[in-house]
Amino acid sequence: MQSIRDRLEIILSRLANRAADEKVFTKLYIEAARAAADASDARGRAGVTLGPLDGVIVSIKDLFDVAGEPTTAGSLMRKTATPAARDAAIVSRLRQAGAVLIGKTNMTEFAFTAIGDNMHYGTPGNAVDASLIPGGSSSGAGVSIGEGTSDISIGSDTGGSIRIPAALNGVVGFKPTARRVPLTGAFPLSGTLDSIGPLARTVAQCAATDAVMAGEVPTELAAISLAGLRVGVPRGVLFGDTEDEVAGAFEHCLGKIEKAGARMADLVIDDMIAEFRTATKRGSIAAMEGGEVHADWLATGASVPVDPHVSGPLSRAAMLPAPVYIRVLRRRSALIAAMDERLASVDVLALPTTPVMAPTIVSMAEDAELRDRVEGLLLRNTQVANQFDLCAISLPMPDMALPAGLMLVARNGRDRHLLRIAAETERLLGG
Repeated sequence: MQSIRDRLEIILSRLANRAADEKVFTKLYIEAARAAADASDARGRAGVTLGPLDGVIVSIKDLFDVAGEPTTAGSLMRKTATPAARDAAIVSRLRQAGAVLIGKTNMTEFAFTAIGDNMHYGTPGNAVDASLIPGGSSSGAGVSIGEGTSDISIGSDTGGSIRIPAALNGVVGFKPTARRVPLTGAFPLSGTLDSIGPLARTVAQCAATDAVMAGEVPTELAAISLAGLRVGVPRGVLFGDTEDEVAGAFEHCLGKIEKAGARMADLVIDDMIAEFRTATKRGSIAAMEGGEVHADWLATGASVPVDPHVSGPLSRAAMLPAPVYIRVLRRRSALIAAMDERLASVDVLALPTTPVMAPTIVSMAEDAELRDRVEGLLLRNTQVANQFDLCAISLPMPDMALPAGLMLVARNGRDRHLLRIAAETERLLGG
């Protein structure tokens, strides 16, 4: 039986062979990972385990604090930031669970865009085809799982930043209910919308990791039957401009779920989405809260080494008066309650995670109009879960030339129920 240390060394060897062009990881913890792997192997020989994450090779997005070093959040501006005094809460919990922390993964600067590119640290190529975008903002996380250099990778999700790279790289990505997992020690984009969750190969891995990060004792997901499951399909604006292959794969998945006994029903939420868009017409919550996070350097007006796709929206949002922000939050609170009531008739919503598959990195760099369109499409479906305070998971859809995801969405706090449904759906689809 292969040891944890042996598995780790195979991965480290792969990474060493491409060190001169490394774009997936921004930092490796080689000796610390070896020590953690050896400790896990020793526990195994003694018949002791710390749980399902003991000896699992885990990477973390480059916005989580690790004691003694700056947290760069994908930006050159933070390379000289004050070193973190302690590990982020989730890092501490992962270590206590026996995880082998291999390194930090690349991300879009300040976690702000969905394409997955980074002008400072390079853009990691998609795990399926390196010429394609990885999706963001947890770009390196998605690629690391897809290529097998991590068993589990921890990302953050403000509008889809876990589920988008999961979908485009053909892996599982789980966004829990906001505030289920503590944000302590995570560099923020939006304190209101940010969620911390895992990307992995399986739903079971995501469930175990979510439990550890939430401070719970991880247990196996109880089996659930899809027979009688109420599945809402929000056909309407969230299905527009969907690529034919994505639409076909989604309908195939839906057919298999229905054949397993689930009850399908179209569920209209277009009116809710329209109301949210109206409420945030002057500025999104993420941009306004991000503008506050970065207010100091934005206020100087000086030229800074920040991607203009990031600095532009943050700068505009930072200029909005406080009443605009307060009104948005007040309206959101009412819309969350209304959406919760709307979803009471179903167990989950089902829709494509993204309506498009990954385009090329070059096309995004060369055509600004196309980039804006693609970014809007990548975020369109996923951001609904953040906006209305829901939980959601992306599962790979089978038999596709390029990866795309099936997204299941559940009401606030129904995380465990969603994971059980996702695990059975994964089994049904052949995951």
